[in-house]
Amino acid sequence: MLKKAKKNLAKRQDLMIIADIIPPESKVLDLGCGNGDLIHVLKENKNIYACGVEISQDKILECVNKGVSVIHGDLNNGLSEFLDDSFDFVVLSQTIQAVQRPDKLLDDMMRVGKTSLVSFMNIGFWRARAQLFFRGKMPVTTTLPHCWYNTPNIHLATIKDFKKLCSEKQIKITKEIPFGENLNFAAQLFPNLFAPTCVFCIEKA
Repeated sequence: MLKKAKKNLAKRQDLMIIADIIPPESKVLDLGCGNGDLIHVLKENKNIYACGVEISQDKILECVNKGVSVIHGDLNNGLSEFLDDSFDFVVLSQTIQAVQRPDKLLDDMMRVGKTSLVSFMNIGFWRARAQLFFRGKMPVTTTLPHCWYNTPNIHLATIKDFKKLCSEKQIKITKEIPFGENLNFAAQLFPNLFAPTCVFCIEKA
């Protein structure tokens, strides 16, 4: 089961980056943890203490089968069940665009965690821009695979949008890791244009 979890994790570069950042023995809260692969791998390789929050009953069952601690919860309702500064890291991977109020969720993450790790799909990526400009249609890309009518993403944003929100909330960005398909050098130089996905490490200012 661990081998399969590692294989699944390798398909998500943002999760691999997040796993590398988190040090051993950390207390981790994974919001929208899905099937629990990230927590499972971190527990086995870095001996972390972790808890996940997930809304899907099917994915919760997958977590339980892996021995992953998980709470059934809707992120739109906030994180009131968690105490202030109760985790070293709060993870939100490719989920922020699917919640009703990303700004309020960020406030809660800053409250319960010392450091937060956020990854999301960048709507400013050049392929998305090109589809909208040349075809006049909502973009469908590798990182944004859904059509406009069946997408779970209700708050798509660019890297610049997220950085502006952090600035407005006086949230400190300690690390920004943009990455691209085969354009990692360009993604580092011009992330808002060439990085389809980005990982941010953020803390209270």
